[in-house]
Amino acid sequence: MKIKSFLEKTPGGMMLIPMLIGAIIHTFWPDILAYFGPFTNALGTGSTVIIAVWFVGIGASIKLKATPKVLKKSGVLLATKMFAAYIACMIVQRLIPQGMITEGLFIGFSALAVVAAMDMTNAGLYTALTKQYGTTEEAGASLLLMIESGPLFTMVILGTTGLASFPIQNFIGLVLPFLLGFILGNLDEDFRVFLTKLNEPMIIFLGFSLGSTINLHSIYEAGIAGIILAFSVIIFTGFFLILSDIFLAKGNGTAGIAASSIAGAAAATPMLIAQLYPELKEQAKYATVLVSTCVVITAFIVPILTSYYAKWAKTHIRR
Repeated sequence: MKIKSFLEKTPGGMMLIPMLIGAIIHTFWPDILAYFGPFTNALGTGSTVIIAVWFVGIGASIKLKATPKVLKKSGVLLATKMFAAYIACMIVQRLIPQGMITEGLFIGFSALAVVAAMDMTNAGLYTALTKQYGTTEEAGASLLLMIESGPLFTMVILGTTGLASFPIQNFIGLVLPFLLGFILGNLDEDFRVFLTKLNEPMIIFLGFSLGSTINLHSIYEAGIAGIILAFSVIIFTGFFLILSDIFLAKGNGTAGIAASSIAGAAAATPMLIAQLYPELKEQAKYATVLVSTCVVITAFIVPILTSYYAKWAKTHIRR
């Protein structure tokens, strides 16, 4: 059976399919993991430990030695993604002062859901698209985009807009595992290769652990809202990313539209934020569903848009 191949071919499959399995178990047999004891139960409750180990692998995969062009391109895209997420957070804060929409077409919409959906790019998809439609330097820009992985930037945005407050030690604690991997990976190439192998396996277990907190009824309730959010993310972040790619990074916008997708790991952010700031726990349940829906939709739509845009840009925009 080609299980791994199937997961890789499915958009966000490494994260979303284990998450769906966990959600099915939690919906129909909510106590079964605990019934089989602490070791089995840890698979459904150990997201914090899993994400910490995963951060070590992410840090190890970032190479200190990179060409200035790659750093410039990746830095521009990273900063633009954060800027777009910050602006969106400010807008949502004004439109939804009560925190979250609890009924209607936009059920589950909150600043947490919007920021988590907008501040993390699917680096793998970005690399594949820019290799096909862009340049070598643009493909290499995924170098810094991987730093977006995890709740750090979401915490920064929510904190600076006044929607949540986090003790400084929580920010430091999020960075430490990443720094550990980064230092080890850059001191020893063999260690970098070794630790980088953690990335994919950890995503599978993280997905299952998150799914084990989701009830499938909430997915049904927030389905349309997730579709609306997905297209909002592509249009809103894509607009800023294309402009910054053209005017700041001196590209033709192809890398910008390719970066408007959402990483599968983004689905983990709301629940991780809720662990640090329990007041957002109810929002996190819906936000996880919304962001998961966005991951799938952007994984299908962004490649199509990038293909059409790249063909148009070749004849209308000079690098």
